[in-house]
Amino acid sequence: MKLTPIALVLGLGMAPLFPATAALQTEQSQQGNTASVSTTLQALEEAQSKKSAQEWGLTTEEWQRYQQLSKGRRGILSPGLDPITTLGIEARSEEERRHYADLSVKQDFQRVEAELAFQREVNAAWVRVYPGILPVRSAGDAGQGNGRLALFVRADCGTPCETKVASLLTSQRLLDIYLVGSEGKDEAVRAWAKKLAIPVERVKAKTLTLNHDRGQWIKFGQGRMPVVLQQGENGWQVTAY
Repeated sequence: MKLTPIALVLGLGMAPLFPATAALQTEQSQQGNTASVSTTLQALEEAQSKKSAQEWGLTTEEWQRYQQLSKGRRGILSPGLDPITTLGIEARSEEERRHYADLSVKQDFQRVEAELAFQREVNAAWVRVYPGILPVRSAGDAGQGNGRLALFVRADCGTPCETKVASLLTSQRLLDIYLVGSEGKDEAVRAWAKKLAIPVERVKAKTLTLNHDRGQWIKFGQGRMPVVLQQGENGWQVTAY
């Protein structure tokens, strides 16, 4: 069949419409998929923010502000700072600062209570499972408060450390001894305790504890050896004991 000029022109003009329509549909489909993925990611981020906020006792708005602060100057000055402390330091009013201070104290109280409860169970387990072995703690808060003293010594310290240990044992003060340089080896602590005749009954009664130093000496000891710390109004301080 011979095509007329009009039919030929119409045919040529309509031919590109099919590829163009298919390309448009593909583009619209891709845009729809991208929007769907974006919406899903946003929903996941919102759910995670809500969960994180609840874990710290914060609102979603407070959590978002904490994240913003962590990405700014405060995050550089104090990397790794917890949300409540961050918000408290960057409080915008006295009322807000007081709110975060109260929240911090309440959560610290709950944390300490839980840790002490577990430590009591660990202490009981030592007596139950290994009654003839001195329990050695891997770490702890120096001095633990409640009038306790924290003594930091080294196994190779010699007479100065031995004299300080003897003096504190005689005073009958509640005492937490930290062996610096023990490298987490319980036997090293036990050998040192045996050498200095640390009273086993006091360790079992928890009036005296044996501990590995986990950086507390560097943080609080001011480079002194031996050194005794006690908690005061301004935190842990070197004492005259």
